[in-house]
Amino acid sequence: MLGVLGVAALLGSLWLEHRTEITLPAPTGPLAVGRAIYDWTDDANLDKLAPVPGTKRELLVWIWYPAAPGQSDAVDDYLPGPLRTAVEGDRGTLLTKFLTRDLSKIHTHSVRNSGVSPQQRSYPVVIMRAGASLEIWNYSTLAEDLASHGYVVVGFDAPYRTFTVAFPDGRVMRRIPENNAELCLERPGQEQDRCATKLLTAWTSDIAFVLDRLGQLNASDSSGKFTGRLDMTRVGVFGHSFGGAAAALFCHEDSRCKAGIDVDGAPYGSVVQAGIDRPFMFLLSDHSHESGPENSQVGANIQSIYDRLPADGKAFIEIRGANHFLFSDDGALLKSHIVQRTLRMLGIVGIDGRRQLAVTAYCLSTFFDTYLKGTGAPPPKFPSQLYPEVEVLQ
Repeated sequence: MLGVLGVAALLGSLWLEHRTEITLPAPTGPLAVGRAIYDWTDDANLDKLAPVPGTKRELLVWIWYPAAPGQSDAVDDYLPGPLRTAVEGDRGTLLTKFLTRDLSKIHTHSVRNSGVSPQQRSYPVVIMRAGASLEIWNYSTLAEDLASHGYVVVGFDAPYRTFTVAFPDGRVMRRIPENNAELCLERPGQEQDRCATKLLTAWTSDIAFVLDRLGQLNASDSSGKFTGRLDMTRVGVFGHSFGGAAAALFCHEDSRCKAGIDVDGAPYGSVVQAGIDRPFMFLLSDHSHESGPENSQVGANIQSIYDRLPADGKAFIEIRGANHFLFSDDGALLKSHIVQRTLRMLGIVGIDGRRQLAVTAYCLSTFFDTYLKGTGAPPPKFPSQLYPEVEVLQ
């Protein structure tokens, strides 16, 4: 009877938290943040990971940007209604009603229908890639923070490899098993490398296409919003987990990347052997309790790339107590104080999720400020007295 009452009490508390209003961490920069969403189709190239041959590449592109103050007071929804409905339908009752937040109760800091801030003539562009199959909106906290510091942050969702993509015209496309990065990385040895390389080739091609379209948007935006406002000579790329691996490979392959960051991602492909010849940072969660040959190999691959980075353009740091899965908005939305305490007792979570996001946001903006905005500035100094969790590994 006590057990039944305990379960009932837990479910009740989860239900109450599910219905509680919550706001993402406030951006730390001085600028307001706007958000725009685009549906871009590549008429010149096919999607090689699509299940039907001949399918054109199509991406749902999210842009967070420094917003002109006072033009709009309407804070945008965390997710547009049709996308929210599609996501909730995919996740099922248990997940959407008890184990996660009500998506309609999550509030952002991005305003809709705002112009670009006139504070600067143009702003550096940062491409942001999600981990594995996660949708890019799961990283709104980091995107908003970077945008508030004067960056145009561009992320995107890709049909057939992102969990759920809901386009403005009502089409909903879902990931197929063949493009599941998690399953790919569970394969042994060379088979894992081949699978990861195949997926990463498509991922980096997507980034290249988005940069092409951003160049066109900068040259002539039909709305006039972004015309001449994107500094395409100052492009950064960062990603989490598999997205971090994509950032590393893209910055090795494409000269448009001027600085990059891999957030807790194991690198794959030619970048491991060839390295990166521009500023790059590895930002890791706490791996101090991990061991085994696979982890050793990942560490060796990161070290191999790091050792050949430019001497005045590299960083290799770890956030003590950070968890791999809390670099997304889950760090701010993790449900239930009971669950949090249990995760801490088990050693799965070492620091508060919002604190982890704050430290991460600081590291991202500090590195990009130096190498995308700085003119002859010295390399960033880690750690800061404000963020003692940052540990310099090299």
